[in-house]
Amino acid sequence: MAPKVLVSDKLSETAVQIFRDRGIDVDFMPDVGKDKVKLREIIGQYDGLAIRSATKVTPKILEAADNLKVIARAGIGTDNIDKEAASKKGVIVMNTPFGNMITTAEHAIAMMFAVARQLPEASASTHAGKWEKSKFMGVEVTGKTLGVIGAGNIGGIVCDRARALKMKVIAYDPFLSEEKADKMGVEKVELDDLLPRADFITLHVPLTDQTRNILSRENLAKTKKGVRIINCARGGLVDEEALAELLKSGHVAGAGFDVFSEEPATDNVLFNLPNVVCTPHLGAATTEAQENVALQVAEQMSDYLLTGAVTNALNMPSVTAEEAKVMSPWIKLAGHLGDFIGQMTDEPIKAINILYDGLVSDMNLNALTCAAVAGIMKSVNPEVNMVSAPVIAKERGVQISTTKQDKSGAFEGYIKLTVVTDKRERSIGGTVFSDGKPRFIQIKGINIDAEIGQHMLYTTNDDVPGIIGTLGQTLGGNGVNIANFTLGRNAAGGEAIALLYVDARVPDEVVEKLDDTGKFQQIRPLEFSGV
Repeated sequence: MAPKVLVSDKLSETAVQIFRDRGIDVDFMPDVGKDKVKLREIIGQYDGLAIRSATKVTPKILEAADNLKVIARAGIGTDNIDKEAASKKGVIVMNTPFGNMITTAEHAIAMMFAVARQLPEASASTHAGKWEKSKFMGVEVTGKTLGVIGAGNIGGIVCDRARALKMKVIAYDPFLSEEKADKMGVEKVELDDLLPRADFITLHVPLTDQTRNILSRENLAKTKKGVRIINCARGGLVDEEALAELLKSGHVAGAGFDVFSEEPATDNVLFNLPNVVCTPHLGAATTEAQENVALQVAEQMSDYLLTGAVTNALNMPSVTAEEAKVMSPWIKLAGHLGDFIGQMTDEPIKAINILYDGLVSDMNLNALTCAAVAGIMKSVNPEVNMVSAPVIAKERGVQISTTKQDKSGAFEGYIKLTVVTDKRERSIGGTVFSDGKPRFIQIKGINIDAEIGQHMLYTTNDDVPGIIGTLGQTLGGNGVNIANFTLGRNAAGGEAIALLYVDARVPDEVVEKLDDTGKFQQIRPLEFSGV
């Protein structure tokens, strides 16, 4: 059955056609995103939801989204999506950070020019039949210092354009290395250094707990007298009340705002102030950008729903289509290893340690780790997946660590998963054979070679004669057919294990009969999905 996608906001018809061309069933309902009641009624039918800014994906909407696997925003900002609720629901949240980078950067540069030369006021005055040439005395940008807060994708383009305008560019970004700054031709500075030096300040950071009010009343007071401030990033980055006061006092010479703390902004303290240029969130509003982000959304969602490739996800490691092809059996193995541990562990888990050896150590370890943790957490919540598992683990205080090493044994690559509880450590190792099938190769330090089936039975016992016969006779005598039988021991006469792949789940009464023999320390039926 083809995946089904709902487009709930206005999106390019070309993007809708991409879904159809790739075999995805798509419903184009560009106004339903504004109707919360209707959206909640129908969202349960869909595997994917493609949106812009009008659709608000709230916890209530997600509660009804029983089949939803992915939400993709045509654009950068995802403030209209409750990402925590989506993660707990196991829904991937994607955006399209590259489709409107140039457009948004150009808008910031345009706003800088508009504020520097008072273009909107001069235009309005001229349209009114006035000729107030001396009233609109502007400033050049050439030779001025531009302070860029956030030198990522969009901020980096602004830096490049500003340097071409012969501006001196200083940048504050905790993630910007000195090497990258040198390559960009900008000076990396701390925020307290940027504020008093910059003639213009432009913001290009997302709205987070760390960046909210980054230009607070206190920080605005540290700026150079006559500074001009541009915000084409997100509302809430600047204390608008404090900025308005500084504009009125003349400390701030001008401001250009495309985004506001509350949107749609029908009233704001910055409105109608002299030399404040305001636009209605137009940063990404060009024909080229709208088409680009729409096409990216369609391609990204289609890739995920059809191949498992994850691109530009905000709550899950990205996996390219090429990686997905190679990693698919390893991701499946990681999930099975976690599933085994989860089914075998009854007490609370304190820590999860994962060892990646050989060729697998060079793969996308974040994705593999998410798969392993998801396998473990299934025993807590059967609905858990690679997106929600790390959230659940974190909520439960589980510490997750990974180690990778070069090829150290007979296998080209393997994964070893260990969990720690207050009572014990439990470990299992596995690999992927050349046929692409995952195998368990070690349990409790005992080497085995076990094919993984949907229904399995795990036992532990002392290494004594008669175990194989007891298992075969008891299962066979009660109608349980054995597809594969694997044994292992740590030493002659020592601890031994058996892992049986059977055609159907072993009934509880058969487990009781095996227990009654007194030959086993542990007997555990296991179930594995997706084998």
